[in-house]
Amino acid sequence: MTARWIGAAVAALTALTLTACGGDPDPATPQAAAASGGGTVTGDITVFAAASLTESFKTIGKDFETANPGTKVTFNFAGSSALATQINQGAPADVFASAAPANMKTVTDARGGEGTATTFVKNQLVIAVPKGNPKAVKGLADLTRPGVKVALCAEQVPCGAEAKKALDAAQVKLTPVTLEQDVKGALSKVKLGEVDAALVYRTDAKAAAANVEGVEFPESAGAINEYPIIVLKKAPNKAGAQAFVAYVLSDKGRSALTATGFQAP
Repeated sequence: MTARWIGAAVAALTALTLTACGGDPDPATPQAAAASGGGTVTGDITVFAAASLTESFKTIGKDFETANPGTKVTFNFAGSSALATQINQGAPADVFASAAPANMKTVTDARGGEGTATTFVKNQLVIAVPKGNPKAVKGLADLTRPGVKVALCAEQVPCGAEAKKALDAAQVKLTPVTLEQDVKGALSKVKLGEVDAALVYRTDAKAAAANVEGVEFPESAGAINEYPIIVLKKAPNKAGAQAFVAYVLSDKGRSALTATGFQAP
């Protein structure tokens, strides 16, 4: 009798301990399930993301869909300022990933978000030049030489704002031949041979390594973009949005981002 009583007591104590420590957890939250590949969310998820996130987010989107059967991630890639305007004008979106906190604040002030935006990566500028660097560009000052045509992002776009910081820090006065509305536009001018150089993110130069080279310059250290992400307040698929953001912040998501050249926050 005593042995049976002791055995029952031990079993009860073990069960209690497992419950307290999460040994028999409640059903996983959408965030935890998505990050671990639990596949508990479904439906369409619309993500508005800065153009510089194109390559990494496409990879993350495919991995997320594989981990969560029944989901479909649709991306809208553009300059962060343009995306912020679209969201504030009522465009339906679940997630916003911006290339700068200022554009994120524009959205959260007007439309609201679930909690606080989280900075998930950083990015740094380089000078993109054609393969072989035919104009022998070694720094920002070289961009002012006669005959060197340069593309920049417009100042209201994060890559343009950071380019201005870097140029001001180097005390370089530059007249670009074109101002583009996102970083991919500036990069395409180099790839097409329409300009000799462009100030773009390191990640974009790396993605286009078959056609361009990225020239590092010291002033870029003072012009680093922080990328925040948030679930929007009126997200049509809030559970899916939360799960996608959780996946971006997971080890798998961060690995995909750093593989394309992003820096840890």
